[in-house]
Amino acid sequence: MKKKVVSVILAMTMVASMAMGCGSSSDTTTSDNSTTTTTTNDAAASTEASDAADATADAANGDLADKKVGVCIYQFADNFMTLFRGELENYLVEQGFSKDNITIVDGANDQATQTNQIQNFITQGVDVLIINPVNSSSAETITDMVVEAGIPLVYINREPDASEEQRWADNNWDVTYVGCDARQSGTYQGEMIADLGLDTVDMNGNGKIDYIMIEGDPENVDAQYRTEYSIKALEDAGLEVNCLDDQVGMWDQATAQQLVANSLSQNGNDIEVVFCNNDAMALGALQAIESAGRTVGEDIYLVGVDALSEALEDVLAGTMTGTVFNDHFSQSHSAADAAINYLSGAGNEHYIGCDYVKVTKDNAQEILDAMNDTDRATVDQIITNHMSADTMKEASSYITSGDTAGLKQFAKDTLTASELEQIKELYNKYKGQVSMK
Repeated sequence: MKKKVVSVILAMTMVASMAMGCGSSSDTTTSDNSTTTTTTNDAAASTEASDAADATADAANGDLADKKVGVCIYQFADNFMTLFRGELENYLVEQGFSKDNITIVDGANDQATQTNQIQNFITQGVDVLIINPVNSSSAETITDMVVEAGIPLVYINREPDASEEQRWADNNWDVTYVGCDARQSGTYQGEMIADLGLDTVDMNGNGKIDYIMIEGDPENVDAQYRTEYSIKALEDAGLEVNCLDDQVGMWDQATAQQLVANSLSQNGNDIEVVFCNNDAMALGALQAIESAGRTVGEDIYLVGVDALSEALEDVLAGTMTGTVFNDHFSQSHSAADAAINYLSGAGNEHYIGCDYVKVTKDNAQEILDAMNDTDRATVDQIITNHMSADTMKEASSYITSGDTAGLKQFAKDTLTASELEQIKELYNKYKGQVSMK
């Protein structure tokens, strides 16, 4: 499966990799007063819409194409949210929304920027808002703004606290949260370590699980729960634990790499397990572990969350103990369905939950294949919608001949800015597997 994906992406990724860095029209700027719309494809959804979703779309009287959707993402640079927003947009189009009426903006991890973007959406008169807040603590302010404007609101991925959700219920507002319970992801992380058994993990023989924790954003409830419940799962299994280090990596791979390198230097071989609140940080941790001469699965164990493609490859290779699939398919589809429910007058519960999936060697390939199928469909749709057989042949000829200048010009002449941005993301994902020859 993976070879099939890479072979399809080969020609297009190399085009994008050069064009995006050459001052072409593909450059995207985000500011308080600007918005960025991402490209969708009608065929990229990995699962068909449910009967319930179809019925809801029908209830909207076929008017979804005229409805304007505003989507606020806390930060485009986040690996998981890149997957989420792509699948969300794909599914919204599949359900009948016009891609031209779906606007997705980058909050650049700044709450003031995102708040201004939300106000802009309100001024523009969008019909529904889907918001991934920079700071969950800002939910009350955001909710008040949106409710006062009479716009339905769907929060995603970053859950407001219980008192805020209760406020929605008490006032019968058209506001809901769609996402997974982060306590479950933390529990799964701990269970994967507990399942190995004390005799396996306790390599220093002190009768304890000696670990370090690399947290995400301490303001984010997901980070809080993953930190707490991963350790609780070990304790619930009857294991004694010992925290050697607890650092904040802010979801960033490079930051986590340095933090873990420092901890390995300070704590040496006493570290038996590295817990990371997401896979990006786990990948950074792996770099530090390998640089320190340690081997995952032999003298140290490593777990993350999100099931990024690279992390799944590491799980299959044994260089990561396990991860937790943060199911962007079900979450994004449920968020879109909730938006449709509001537009149709059907309403929603104020909390719509989705399940995480524990990922080990046993099921990593299955999840990787599903994600790769989506990537392949993205490229296939761009080719189908915008490129003839002749232009595809031309792109392939540049690849074969190694004509990078020709590829660059071809990309600028043939692909739109948003197409290049979408393919660039795939290039960054697969760049280690493609070449000019």
